[in-house]
Amino acid sequence: MAGVLGMILAGGEGSRLRPLTGSRSKPSVPFGGSYRLIDFALNNFVNAGLMRIYVLTQFKSQSLFYHLKQGWNINGITDQFIDPIPAQMRTGKRWYEGTADAIYQNVRFMELSEPEHVCIFGSDHIYKMDIKQFIDFHKKQKASLTVSALRVPIAEATQFGVIEVDKDGRMIGFEEKPSEPKSIPGDPEHALVSMGNYVFEAKTLFAELIEDADKEDSTHDFGKDIIPNMYPRGDVFVYDFSTNTITGEKEEVYWRDVGTIDSYWQAHMDLLEKDAPFSLYNRKWPLHTYHPPLPPATFSDSDNGRVQIIDSLVCNGSYVRGSRIEKSVLGFRSNVASSCDISESIFLGDVKVGEGCVLRRVIIDKGADIAPGVQLGVNLQEDKKRYHVSDDGIVVIPKGAKIGY
Repeated sequence: MAGVLGMILAGGEGSRLRPLTGSRSKPSVPFGGSYRLIDFALNNFVNAGLMRIYVLTQFKSQSLFYHLKQGWNINGITDQFIDPIPAQMRTGKRWYEGTADAIYQNVRFMELSEPEHVCIFGSDHIYKMDIKQFIDFHKKQKASLTVSALRVPIAEATQFGVIEVDKDGRMIGFEEKPSEPKSIPGDPEHALVSMGNYVFEAKTLFAELIEDADKEDSTHDFGKDIIPNMYPRGDVFVYDFSTNTITGEKEEVYWRDVGTIDSYWQAHMDLLEKDAPFSLYNRKWPLHTYHPPLPPATFSDSDNGRVQIIDSLVCNGSYVRGSRIEKSVLGFRSNVASSCDISESIFLGDVKVGEGCVLRRVIIDKGADIAPGVQLGVNLQEDKKRYHVSDDGIVVIPKGAKIGY
C-alpha cells in the first residue's frame, strides 16, 4: 500500500515474563512451537500488503536480529523492506524513554520515506488483523489519529488505556490505566480499551512528537501524553477491532496480551482446544516465520510403552520415544525419552527430557536438560524452593538449565 510506513515497537524488556526474558527481549520470546511473538505483528502487515516496515529494538535484541535476518529478509525488492533499527541514541545519550520517544528518536529517519500515513504497532500480542481495513477506516474519517480498540472485562481494563467514543466513532475520552475504568454505555461489564496500535497522519505525528519532546513534564508515551493531548481537538477516531474480518477466520476476533507467565501459558492452551479460537492453519492468512531445516517429528514406541500424543503440537526435529504427551506444545528439536508423562506443558525448543520424567504445567526454555526421573509441577511447594513458579502454579525452567543432575 503506497504511502504507508509501518513502525513496530519491539524494544520491550518483558520483565513480567522472566525468566523467559532473561536473555532475550519480549518480542523474540518463542510462541506456539514455531513462532516468535513478533511474528504475529509482522504477518498482520505483510498479509495486508504493507511491506515497508521498521522494527525498533532496544533491550537484549540479538536473538530478535537473528530471527529477522533468518526469517524476514526481503531486501532487494525496490521500496520494500523489513529492517531492524537499534536504539542509536540519535537525540542524546539515552535509551528510549517511552513509546512516543522511541518514534521521535527516529523521526528524521522516517521522514526520508516520505510517508502519508504511519502505522505504529506493538509486537507482543497474539492476534490477526487485516491492517488495510484499519487504514481504510482512518482515511474515511479523515482522522489525524485512529486508535484500534476492543472490549475487555471491566476487571481487566485497569491494565489498558480506557476509551470513550461518540456515536460517530470519535474519541471523546481517554484515561491510561485507570484504577476505576469507565464501562461502555449500556454494558457495565465491559470497557473499551486501546490495543496500542495506531494509524497517524504522518505530518501530524511528526509535529506532535517534536512538540512532546520539548515538554519536561512529559513521559513521552502515546497512552499517557500524545493521545490525551490530541483527542480534544476532535479528529481522533477509534477503530473497533471486532469489525475486522479475515477470510477463513471466525467471526469473533481473538486477541491476547501475553505479558505474564500465566497469560503466556493460557494462550498456548487456547491453541490446543478442540475448536481453537486462534487458528494456525488458515491458508488465506499464512503465518510466516523462520523454519530451521530439520527432519519431521519422529515418534517411536519403546520396550516400556507406546507413544501417545494427545491434543498437542509437536514441531520438526523432535523425537518422542515411548512416552505420553497430552495438551502440550513441543518446539523444534524436543527430545523426550521413554516412560515420561507430560501434560499441559510448553517446550520452547532444543529441550531434552530423560526417561521416566513427570511434567505437569511446566514451561521449559531452550537448551534445558531434564535428568531421568525428575518430577516438575507435581509438588509445587518443593518446586518453589528451586524454580520460578507463577501465581497460577506454572513452573518455569530457564534457558540452558540442567535439572536433576
